[in-house]
Amino acid sequence: MLGIIIGVAAVITMIAVGRGATDRVQEQMKGLGSNIMLVMPGGLTQGGVRLGASTGQGLSEDDANAIARDVPEVQVAAPSMRSGAQVIAGNTNWSTSIMGSTNDYLEAREWPLQSGRMFEAAELQGSAKVAMIGQTVATQLFGESDPLDQVIRIKKVPVTVIGLLNKKGQNSLGQDQDDIVVVPISTYRNRIQGGNAGKLKRVGSISVKVKEGQSMKVAEENIKDLLRQRMKVQPGGDEPFTIRNITEILQAQEESSKVMTMLLAAVAGISLVIGGIGIMNIMLVSVTERTREIGLRMAVGARGKDILTQFLIEACTLSLIGGAIGVALGAVATWAVGQFAGWQVSMTATSILLATGFSAFVGVFFGVQINKYAIFIIAH
Repeated sequence: MLGIIIGVAAVITMIAVGRGATDRVQEQMKGLGSNIMLVMPGGLTQGGVRLGASTGQGLSEDDANAIARDVPEVQVAAPSMRSGAQVIAGNTNWSTSIMGSTNDYLEAREWPLQSGRMFEAAELQGSAKVAMIGQTVATQLFGESDPLDQVIRIKKVPVTVIGLLNKKGQNSLGQDQDDIVVVPISTYRNRIQGGNAGKLKRVGSISVKVKEGQSMKVAEENIKDLLRQRMKVQPGGDEPFTIRNITEILQAQEESSKVMTMLLAAVAGISLVIGGIGIMNIMLVSVTERTREIGLRMAVGARGKDILTQFLIEACTLSLIGGAIGVALGAVATWAVGQFAGWQVSMTATSILLATGFSAFVGVFFGVQINKYAIFIIAH
């Protein structure tokens, strides 16, 4: 029975962990937005060093505009710049991420506002002192108060909060996406970053959202061709930019999680089979030692069918009892993994029914094997 208990508990726990990993990836995909690509300056990395970054060819707002205008598969292309800074509201300060971008960034990320409004065209062009903030920043600076129309200071620059972003949660790296302040990209360049940033109009990355139903690979190739042409890259030359298909990366992670779940469940299923063999061996010994009982029952009128049914019920009962204990143990193990390891787990009725049903099948299968031996004893 111990094998059945361990097997059922292992199946439930492994499926819960695997399902939790899959759910987490799906949440990340939903939080990131669908059909997303990220274009970054510099070539592919080798040994942790980004190639092409020193060529002097970076990405610019004009590149983002060209991608949105000239690549038919693209819905929006949002340039962005990002850095960390301390934000002050009254006597409260908070270190957060400052992003300079446009409204297209929120559209690409499928990130609506909870309240307030987005940037106006004049604000985007005129380096207006306005910002949209994430839920974490709002909570840290203003608590339960309404942050709209409040003034915050970013590197001594007073900025008025005009919008509160919906909650996004963590990304695939465990970073809090809600810990962010978004300002117009012109404001970021001219007022917050300063220096030559305003003259060069360089950007840190371009978030690209591909239209629904369009091929991500075709869009990626068209973006590459466009940027190579704009940057005058010679045929066969290294590309001074990198395109990452974020959606495909997360989908690959999801598939890996599913495969790993199946493998772990299969390994746990082996424990159930071993447990069934153990039950069969115990019952075989029981049948051998109960030959007098079998003979006595047959002497008072029991048929061979009745004897066989008895041993089959006993084998199934042992399996189901072990399965029930295994379900309880699996539930405790699943809770412990989520509580102490900090992993996201998802225990479903399907996994419980699957593990319990398999334990019942093991009981029936090996019970039949026991019956064959019991028939031999009855016949002799």
